[in-house]
Amino acid sequence: MSDPVSIHEAKTHLSRLIARAEAGEEVVIRRGPTPVAKLTAYEPPREPREPGGLEGQIWIADDFDEPLEEFRDYMP
Repeated sequence: MSDPVSIHEAKTHLSRLIARAEAGEEVVIRRGPTPVAKLTAYEPPREPREPGGLEGQIWIADDFDEPLEEFRDYMP
């Protein structure tokens, strides 16, 4: 993160600051010495995941939760 910019500087150089945000930089804008806003690149909302999308493509063995043979000595 770079040094905060004043509101006046942000208004004067908005296009330049937007380009910095698009490049992944987080630009903090301040009023006087106090940070008041943050300019970041826009990230569109993700589509909600649909359950069952891998149905028929994966499987779980019937004994998946059975203790491993190497650990039998540690079982009660």
